[in-house]
Amino acid sequence: MSREPNAKLIAIMEEAQVSNKGLAKRMQETADHRGLDLRTTHISVQRWRNGSGIRPEAASVMADVLGTKLGRRITSADLGFFDLPQAAAPQPVGYPSTVPDVLSTLGSLADERSETPADDPLIVADGDLSSAVLSWMIARPDGIQADRPGRQRVGMRDVRAIRDAAGMFMQLDFKYGGGHGHKALRHYFRHEVLPLLEVTYSEKVGTALFGAAAEVSQLLAWTAYDTGNHRLAHRYLSSTLRLTQVIDDRMFGARILGNLSHQANYLGHHAQAIQLARAAVEGAKGRATPRAMSNYWAMEARALSNAGEKVGAARAMNEAARHFEQADSADDPAWLGYFDEAELTGEFCHCFRDLRMRREAVEQAQRAVDSTDPAYARTLGFCRMVLAQSQLINGELEAAVATASLAVDGGDSLQSSRFQRYVTDFQAEVSPHAAHPAVVAFNEKVSEALARLDDDE
Repeated sequence: MSREPNAKLIAIMEEAQVSNKGLAKRMQETADHRGLDLRTTHISVQRWRNGSGIRPEAASVMADVLGTKLGRRITSADLGFFDLPQAAAPQPVGYPSTVPDVLSTLGSLADERSETPADDPLIVADGDLSSAVLSWMIARPDGIQADRPGRQRVGMRDVRAIRDAAGMFMQLDFKYGGGHGHKALRHYFRHEVLPLLEVTYSEKVGTALFGAAAEVSQLLAWTAYDTGNHRLAHRYLSSTLRLTQVIDDRMFGARILGNLSHQANYLGHHAQAIQLARAAVEGAKGRATPRAMSNYWAMEARALSNAGEKVGAARAMNEAARHFEQADSADDPAWLGYFDEAELTGEFCHCFRDLRMRREAVEQAQRAVDSTDPAYARTLGFCRMVLAQSQLINGELEAAVATASLAVDGGDSLQSSRFQRYVTDFQAEVSPHAAHPAVVAFNEKVSEALARLDDDE
């Protein structure tokens, strides 16, 4: 019996301007990243176009691939595949209750790849979030199980090696973004770091070891975040927060709450972003250096600014600046070394842009651009895009487009899913001037730059 051609699939493939070979290649790459064995070829795609049935896993991958290409959500039904079993609902993001639980969770996360379509949704229930924050705020530290029987004993040399590795990967992340090094880092974390947490060490070494492991876990969260895999990033952050509870590291735990606030703010969950930032400030009082407190207050300022709360944002910025003035009065941990004046200025320029304070936004963003080391391509790209948006708010269209063009010219920045969103947001903001020659040239530049990232081009 002859089948009817799948008109829906054919139409969407034509809209996405993707060939049978191109779709098969994208599907196979996505399946490989997810550990699925699809073995998709251009012949498979042609069969589906001709009306053949499809496995649910393949339909899901195809929908994600075409949805990413078109910039909107695509379902299996949209592709003409009906009556397929529905995918299981995402599991709630939990807060591990015991040390074995958190180590098991981190081991599982380290087996997951970060690459995923950029529209991966993340919705965290307010109750789940409040429960995790409250658990961290009021829980007693688990403490280190020192000098357990065992053949392998960990020393400070092992801890220094982990911290050196974390520092190296952090530098790569700052310079290139886009999840650069995530695969190598998760392999290192899974096979070299996590096993050491369950062997023999003194209390001093164990405390330092858990702290070093938390630093690596946090970096895995950031690299997943930068690829657009927000669910994986959030699970890493939640588990890392629990890891800090083991050794009562309130300063680093507050840093993780600040990261969670940053992510919630980026995703538009303003109330949660404010709650998380305030939990960081309150949870670290009396336990963190002035530089760290400046960072936590800056996260609160970012969240309040994005929510349009001008008075609260101004107060938070003042507190961040006040603490930063005292930043050299205490010894900071190495992981906080990145938070210098340029970084704080970068946080403030985001605040003024979101509050639409035109003059202050341009001034702070220009300062951020001028003070950022050009070696850090992604950070400089962010600052330039905020400057461009600030100039646009100030009515300086041509200057804004010129600044955004410089940011795109940075090249490496475009590997970052976050940076791509800064660019697409700017394109939406200049769309009323779409016919202006400078805007036309900029949009062409962006299309060409993104095409260079696409293996099909």
